[in-house]
Amino acid sequence: MSSEAGQVTQAAEKMRAAGQTDEAIRAFGSALERVRSGAATLIASSELEPAPGVTALEDLPEADPAQALEAVALVKLNGGLATSMGLNQPKSLVEAREGRSFLEIIIGQTLALRRRYGVPLPLVLMNSQATREATLAALAEHPEIKVDGVPLDFLQSMVPKLAADALEPVSWPEDPSLEWNPPGHGDVYAALRGSGMLAGLLEHGYRYVLIANADNLGSTVDARIAAHMARKQIPFLMEVAQGTEADRKGGHIARRRRDGQLVLRETAQTPEDDQESFRDYRRWRYYNTNSLWVDLQALDDALAGGEGLELPVIINRKTVDPRDSHSTPVLQLESAMGAAIASFAQASLLLVPRTRFAPVKTTDDLLVLRSDVYTLEDDYRVLPLPERAERLPFVELDSRYYKLLDEFELRLPDGPPSLRGAERLVVHGDVTFGRGVVVRGSVELTVDEPRRLEDGTVLRGDA
Repeated sequence: MSSEAGQVTQAAEKMRAAGQTDEAIRAFGSALERVRSGAATLIASSELEPAPGVTALEDLPEADPAQALEAVALVKLNGGLATSMGLNQPKSLVEAREGRSFLEIIIGQTLALRRRYGVPLPLVLMNSQATREATLAALAEHPEIKVDGVPLDFLQSMVPKLAADALEPVSWPEDPSLEWNPPGHGDVYAALRGSGMLAGLLEHGYRYVLIANADNLGSTVDARIAAHMARKQIPFLMEVAQGTEADRKGGHIARRRRDGQLVLRETAQTPEDDQESFRDYRRWRYYNTNSLWVDLQALDDALAGGEGLELPVIINRKTVDPRDSHSTPVLQLESAMGAAIASFAQASLLLVPRTRFAPVKTTDDLLVLRSDVYTLEDDYRVLPLPERAERLPFVELDSRYYKLLDEFELRLPDGPPSLRGAERLVVHGDVTFGRGVVVRGSVELTVDEPRRLEDGTVLRGDA
């Protein structure tokens, strides 16, 4: 047996022993073989051209929601812990606004659509081992969310970290859990099939699915998009946002010159000498929102051969213990779910407003979401004020004092300041906000020692 074949076999055996599905094992084996063979993992700008004009959501015709949503299911990616905020709990259980967690708001949105249009609309979560127990306990408090015949969740895969020098599964007896990494959200397709969820949804008459991140409350089921999928027989549709300076590091969509196929390019797939081009958001106009609509029958057909979708491999270089820079160097092989756009010749893009793309990755984002820039509607939609829909305030809080959620909450004991009249809020130093603080215009606060803003303080301009 060649060393290359041996490495793939070792990885497969380790995954099988850990209870991973055949689909997950095949997908990882394919990724590893491509890395071993030196297959290109980078996409040069010279190979691409900007995506052509894209249909906008606002231009789609109205649809009969009861008919359009009858065969639609919602999948929310829920594998992440709020570790970037210093918590060891599912991010979806963090309070989003008005005392309700992300998960509670998603449940509210789903139930509101069911009641309004008389559709089943199953809500399914892709959990990880780390999020499953706590999330299912939270779902148990809402028994009305269950739909007959459709499980509430399925598990994402886990794959072995590879020793960087040998491309073999790494061993770390001090903490064996560190030998594994999630394979990125591109795993959703193999996990859907391997868990039986894909077959189950099709068996119960569900044809289309919206897949989105649990931390993006703007990504809700829209009947116009579902009807558009059916009318145009679109196998795969990606919601995209118009690029802005803030998107320069995000994944953009382009068209491959050699065959005209739409592809997703991420930062990690861009050659070093193309980084400046990658950041040109005016040229690469359309950016992935990680909200995808998929024809489940088309996906099942694409996976039927057992080979899976050959998603481009993203190689992340880390150490086996991320807290110890001197531990064994490893490669983590990952993939992006949006990269599946290259696997469907008739894939399509849909330009959506920023109201549908508001992910919460940091406490900076959380402050905006909790502020008076947004409202929580009776149907649980979380919407920005109309005048702020395309121009949310920029917030940057000092990471020394606000990065961790408990420290963030400590400095905002009475809730966030008013941001409806704010363009920018930057805080350097340790500032505690009193009740009813108002920010207007562009404000930058710099303090050398802890400071408390009194109740009702109005911050204007360059205060």
